[in-house]
Amino acid sequence: MPNPPPVRYNPGMNLEDYVTRRVHTLFWDHNDNCAVTTLRIGSELFRLPLDPQVLEAALGLWGAGGYRAQCGLVEGGLMLFGLLGSRAGLGHVEIGRHCGAYAEGFDREFGGLTCRELRPGGFRSDDPPHRCEELARRTVLFTCRELSRSLGLQPRVP
Repeated sequence: MPNPPPVRYNPGMNLEDYVTRRVHTLFWDHNDNCAVTTLRIGSELFRLPLDPQVLEAALGLWGAGGYRAQCGLVEGGLMLFGLLGSRAGLGHVEIGRHCGAYAEGFDREFGGLTCRELRPGGFRSDDPPHRCEELARRTVLFTCRELSRSLGLQPRVP
């Protein structure tokens, strides 16, 4: 599962504009799910190479394959905390604490951690395409802020 190259929109683009456009591109042009989209954008912004197996492992992380369980937007963020925390030299226990704080903040900010809570209508065949695009944009920005706050990392628009 190759990682599409980050799009270089313009040299002065801010983080919010980049995330907005990148979420749209990954959803509409690549049909990526929420977890893969979060991972791809996080890897671009924090200069984190992703092994293709990481992305393959995230293929079913959109509400547990549509079951409406834990949301892929949360799971992608948690995976970024693990990957970036490990790269920063944090141990398992410390990464776990950061993940717990992230999940608590996500729950408080967005009202839940599952697709049942975040997408109450679930996944139906008559849904408009990429129904979670706006939510994905907001959660990716939240995840970037939390990674910055918790791990002291600064996202950089490619």
